[in-house]
Amino acid sequence: MSENYVENEGQGSGRHYPARPKFCQFCVDKSAVINYKNIDTIRRFVTEDGKIRPRRQTGTCAKHQRALAGEVKKARHIALLPFTSEAWSER
Repeated sequence: MSENYVENEGQGSGRHYPARPKFCQFCVDKSAVINYKNIDTIRRFVTEDGKIRPRRQTGTCAKHQRALAGEVKKARHIALLPFTSEAWSER
């Protein structure tokens, strides 16, 4: 081995997986519409905790991620989606 070679320095676990190509579902399928009323579509982009999943996980482009975030917030506001996963309890 070379003197300059340091194994896993600052690399975390050292596992390297090939990057899976991600594509924006809304750019590919032009007929797919982002709408707060379409809960089945929106729910796929929200975690079980109620958080909006980031672009690096979903693969959506920046334009559609902004639109998606706005529609999720609208759906939360009119109670189609919960803000959190916890059940509200009175103290």
